Amino acid sequence: MSDDYRIRRATPDDAALLADLAARTFIETFGHLYPPQDLRRFIDEAYSVEAQARTLGDADYAVWLLERDGVAVGHALAGPCGLPHAEVAAGDGELKRLYVLREAQNGGQGGRLFQTVLDWLLRDGPRTLWIGVWSENHGAQRFYARHGFVHVGDYDFVVGDTRDHEFILRRPAQG
Repeated sequence: MSDDYRIRRATPDDAALLADLAARTFIETFGHLYPPQDLRRFIDEAYSVEAQARTLGDADYAVWLLERDGVAVGHALAGPCGLPHAEVAAGDGELKRLYVLREAQNGGQGGRLFQTVLDWLLRDGPRTLWIGVWSENHGAQRFYARHGFVHVGDYDFVVGDTRDHEFILRRPAQG
């Protein structure tokens, strides 16, 4: 492989590709944390082709694919904030997912994907941005802190019958 990376906006035609990639990246990153039945139920619900098609068909959301030599190795999803925090306001944006397969990490591509998401979220001007991140994902927390996100709350992220302690991160509108 030549490591020719490209980021492109996903289309509804990418629903099956996104479902497969989202499942693989989630399992690779967090699969070891869950009983198999919880993991399978979560993947079947959250990352089904139908669920991805709904997201890709909704103009309020955007998905990008990170491709290396034409093969998808990462993805990101952004849209309106849906985190359970009392200060979330209409018009706030959220980075909902950002995953890169282990084989493509540590080369700056995740940062490029993140910047693509920020550019889209801020395309109409400054606004408050939110991210939910697992409380034990210290690397992601450090990355987001470097970009101005601070811990402002907590919630449970449900995977089957398992509840994970998640942090809610926020970056105020900057303008």
